[in-house]
Amino acid sequence: MKTNINRRHFLRGAGAMITLPALESLGYDSRLSSRVQKPATPPNRLLFMSIGFGVTDKTWFPNINDTGSDYKLSKGLKPLERHKNDMAIIQGCQHQYSNEAHWGSTFWLTGANRYAVPGQKFHNTISADQVAARQFGKNTRFSSIQIDSKRANNEGHGPGLSLAWNDQGKPVAGLDSADKLFHALFSEDTLPLPERQKAIAKKRSVLDAVLTDAKGIQRGLSKGDTDKLNEYYQSIRDIEVRLAKDEKWLDVPKTAAPLSEPRAGLEGIDEIKVMYDLMVAAIQTDNTRVLTYRLPGQALLNSLGYEVSSHNVSHYSPGDREEASKQRDLAHSKLLAGLMDKLKAVKEPDGSSLFDHTLLAFGSNIRSIHHLDNCPTLIAGGNKNLKLGQHIAAKKDTPLNNVWLSMLQASGVKVNSHGDSTGTIKELMA
Repeated sequence: MKTNINRRHFLRGAGAMITLPALESLGYDSRLSSRVQKPATPPNRLLFMSIGFGVTDKTWFPNINDTGSDYKLSKGLKPLERHKNDMAIIQGCQHQYSNEAHWGSTFWLTGANRYAVPGQKFHNTISADQVAARQFGKNTRFSSIQIDSKRANNEGHGPGLSLAWNDQGKPVAGLDSADKLFHALFSEDTLPLPERQKAIAKKRSVLDAVLTDAKGIQRGLSKGDTDKLNEYYQSIRDIEVRLAKDEKWLDVPKTAAPLSEPRAGLEGIDEIKVMYDLMVAAIQTDNTRVLTYRLPGQALLNSLGYEVSSHNVSHYSPGDREEASKQRDLAHSKLLAGLMDKLKAVKEPDGSSLFDHTLLAFGSNIRSIHHLDNCPTLIAGGNKNLKLGQHIAAKKDTPLNNVWLSMLQASGVKVNSHGDSTGTIKELMA
């Protein structure tokens, strides 16, 4: 029988400062050198990867009439053949409010109406990953991790810094290089603990002062200014939550890295490979259970030997542009197959794999060119609450948020709706 021992109480009871061995009963992972508090059973994880300019229409999608489990993979998806039984392709979904083809990732996980608030030119709502992070992030160092493309302004993604948007529809900042992500996950802070505690206390002091000043001007404001001030207060509360998270993990050593530190300056295919490795490492060490990755477009094309812009490739016609578009799709499928290989190879303490407890989504807000219907959507993983291994042709104009709701509920997130969802994808639910 496994004894539930609290490490701090044991040290106090011993009456001395004793360094304990790496006992698994105390939450140590024998594969890693640092202390890791393991959940009793492997937790569920969610990964979202988006491309900015859609896919090659005629070679990425399977035949719309060839549905079910015996469907034939398209040329663009052929590299995923070995994972066919563990993934689903869903056609027919879109966001009803999508009206800007150059903002392919801005609303991908939200489905928000850009003009929902009178007088505002831009509005967004919470993204599916952040809905999951509310629940999954309570017991991990990072509630969620956002990975961005360095060339964000050239990737057709619209405003914002990542795929993730918080409760107020504000973008959640992310990391734009593999070395930054590695250090955030695995590099210890060299500043002594008391100094880090002082730094957090100072931030809290500044927040208190700012909040006091803001309350002093609240009277007599117009409704519009009052709304802005309320948003400001919410931002303060968000910072307070992050500070509380920092405090909780101040004296918990970071986990040892299960992979080597990547070199700086990676781009294109090399960057995506390493980012996928780091995503696996992040959930393997339970640093987080929710990740988003806004995949690079231009850098990927350049690494494939194409100089044409990622935007122009999306406006392909027979010839070099179309060939570049097809090769981009194949590259993404090969990289995605490699990610699934890694997830299947890493074992959990109970003998299952990371893949068995992970759901991942790959796709875009854009079908192709400037078309915003039939968003390319691929779902994969080992979650037993979904019926994968099939091609689904959903009813035309089915909300893409129905897919996100299906993933959220299948992963155990307590939510009844998401954005403009009308329910789950029935054919997808087990």
